[in-house]
Amino acid sequence: RAPRIAPLRRSAAAGPCPYVKILYDAARYVELTGDRVAASNVAYTGEIEGLVSDCAYQADEPITVYTRVLFNLGRGPQAQGDGRTYRYWIAVTERNKAVLAKEYFDLPVSFDGALTTSVTHDQVVVIPRAAATTSGDNFEILVGFDVTPEMAEFNRTGSRFRVNAGALAPATDQ
Repeated sequence: RAPRIAPLRRSAAAGPCPYVKILYDAARYVELTGDRVAASNVAYTGEIEGLVSDCAYQADEPITVYTRVLFNLGRGPQAQGDGRTYRYWIAVTERNKAVLAKEYFDLPVSFDGALTTSVTHDQVVVIPRAAATTSGDNFEILVGFDVTPEMAEFNRTGSRFRVNAGALAPATDQ
């Protein structure tokens, strides 16, 4: 059964909310050891499974955006230990233009002996507005894992591993 993401409580906004999206190149985290892309070389994996958001603003107040991100995380055969701190970011941009601000967040995870786990993380983003007429749809909020250039290229090519990559199937009696 796939994990579900709970909706946020609705807020009042004087206009449209910013677009909030997962950046494709940073939607998955696949940490590999060795020099081959193989399930047996997977240390840790992650995927942003869902994202919900809402916003509030009135008059000339800043836009306050509430986000909830659902992460599905896993340990592969090369994982060291039962815990891992993943890192992700949230960036505010002028829609389809320059990044205005970017903040990084640590996501400490304990697998408690399991191969996979799901975690939701809530964040609040505040966007100042130049004037009361500046609408939320002038902005875009992007979310992604803090990935290396190699990980981003891996994602860009459409390559992927399940979050339980390299996990051994339970032994069966013959």
